[in-house]
Amino acid sequence: MEKPWHFRDGDDFLRRFALLLIRDYFRDNSEFGGFMEDHWFCDWEPSERWPHYTRANAGEVLAPPASPLGQTFIWDNGTIVGWRDGYIRQGYFTEGEMSDFRPEVGGFFGGFFYINLSNVRMQGVRNPAVTIEGLDLAFFGDHPDVPEYVEHPDDVNEDLTDGILAHMGWVMTVTEWPEIEEAKEKTIALRTNRPVLSSLSPAELVARARELQPLLIETYNTHCVAASSSGVAPGILGAVGEAVGDTTVPMRCITGLGDVDSAAPSYFLWDLSRSVRASEELTAAFELGIDDLLERLATSNSQDANTFLSSWGEFIVDFGCRGPNEYEILADSWETKPTIALALLDRIRFQTDDENPADRHARIAQSRVETIEEVRNKLASLGNEELSGQFEAALIAGNIMVFQERTKTNYIRVVNEIRVTFEELGRQSVAAGHLSDHKHIYMLVDDELESYVANSASMRATLEDRYDTYEQLKELEPPFFIKDGVVPPLSTYEKRGASQVESVGPGEVLTGVAGSPGTVRGTARVILDPTDPFDLEPGDILIAPLTDPSWTPLFMTAGGVVVDVGGQRSHAVIVSRELGLPCVISVTDGTKRIPNGSQIEVNGSTGEVSIL
Repeated sequence: MEKPWHFRDGDDFLRRFALLLIRDYFRDNSEFGGFMEDHWFCDWEPSERWPHYTRANAGEVLAPPASPLGQTFIWDNGTIVGWRDGYIRQGYFTEGEMSDFRPEVGGFFGGFFYINLSNVRMQGVRNPAVTIEGLDLAFFGDHPDVPEYVEHPDDVNEDLTDGILAHMGWVMTVTEWPEIEEAKEKTIALRTNRPVLSSLSPAELVARARELQPLLIETYNTHCVAASSSGVAPGILGAVGEAVGDTTVPMRCITGLGDVDSAAPSYFLWDLSRSVRASEELTAAFELGIDDLLERLATSNSQDANTFLSSWGEFIVDFGCRGPNEYEILADSWETKPTIALALLDRIRFQTDDENPADRHARIAQSRVETIEEVRNKLASLGNEELSGQFEAALIAGNIMVFQERTKTNYIRVVNEIRVTFEELGRQSVAAGHLSDHKHIYMLVDDELESYVANSASMRATLEDRYDTYEQLKELEPPFFIKDGVVPPLSTYEKRGASQVESVGPGEVLTGVAGSPGTVRGTARVILDPTDPFDLEPGDILIAPLTDPSWTPLFMTAGGVVVDVGGQRSHAVIVSRELGLPCVISVTDGTKRIPNGSQIEVNGSTGEVSIL
């Protein structure tokens, strides 16, 4: 029987009423708030049809709040549309089931990005091979606050089953994906054929950005397909592992796959680091600091300096699109702020030659081959031909993890081309006296761009005010879940770091999720920002809040990796497996609980982090 205070399905009137009272209280007590409004001006309305949202995985994509231009230009009118189309392409939704504008795959609240948990769960409802429990476990582990699934009348749609199963068949048989290889060439050409941006007028810069916008939809469509499908192999391998009595089978069989795009910059930086170690001049230049390193080397006529600068230029052309928080165009990439990548190179140069990542990968790849043969023999002894067939299909499905990184790289190249275009627009606005800081250009929203170009001076004060408020948003800790479509007012958000977490001591064990097999002991080094990695020494255990490709070169220095958040298909796991590093993910508050400098043991096969 429906409770009398539920005035519509999925909404809790009492919770809403209580939050309104809290909002009004904080609004009247400004020392707790500081916001004129209790929402960010370009926030979404939560979905009534799919009312639960989560920061799980979303925080790995966009950790800080999104800039207005980043949200509206890159996401609302690009990425989110491609995401929806990717879901439809896999058969999970029908055409028209989601909105044309701001389709319900995600959402932005308080400026922060969320994944629509209710919407994701349709994969567990509509795919006979997936369960809601399995999806939730992959996202959250044993998180106690996961909202319960309540069936909606429109959730079950058996007409979609055949299409979903056809897609699953594709996942388990695909060895090549020409579409994403063509996209790779197309997105590389964007950088190769980039016009001289400084020669373009503001109107021409906006026009160029608009020309690139459809590519966001195209590339994220394929990335959605790959990311959503990358759980197939681990799922099947998990069943195989249970059958043969070895729960490490999934990790060991999808470790060392090779050709992982997000690891490629690290291999390049490794080779470059060897040239630095071999040169007294380059080593001395790095010892003086990285802030003006490139300028100092440019004044030298030595062969070592010229060779380094030539290689560095190649690195920026090939990989300059990467960087911390790379889904956000306001954030600097390695191209727009080279010192970020130079800081990573500065750490790698201290590694000895026997830590060559190519050798690491070769060892882990050989281990994968041995594991596969071992499992095949065990399955043969069981005489279970069906399970043996599923195992072989799962090995092929492992290709999707490589495709996932390739599709992401294709997408990120497009994002960076848009980023550098708006960077130039911001610089020209500063030069014309229309902005005080070129980063203020990102306080525009998509539909203001043309009017801004027509009358830039008139918006200076508005953009400055938005930027000030945006900086305040960055200090807040968003709720991990938004449940039943109830968005807490901004004035109720805690400040980042306000909550106290007790650190662990010797003899205690933190449990996360096994990410990449192996065991390692070393010094815990808590790094919160990949642009400031200077405390990380060779062999240290990297303790990070999350990782994206901008962190990958630090894996070259680390002996192991522990991250606060992330799932089995997260960046930290994929790259750790590529490089043969023990990795544990989803160690809740690990960066706060593990003392910096403590001695720890990381068991990437069991998901345990022990304080020694």
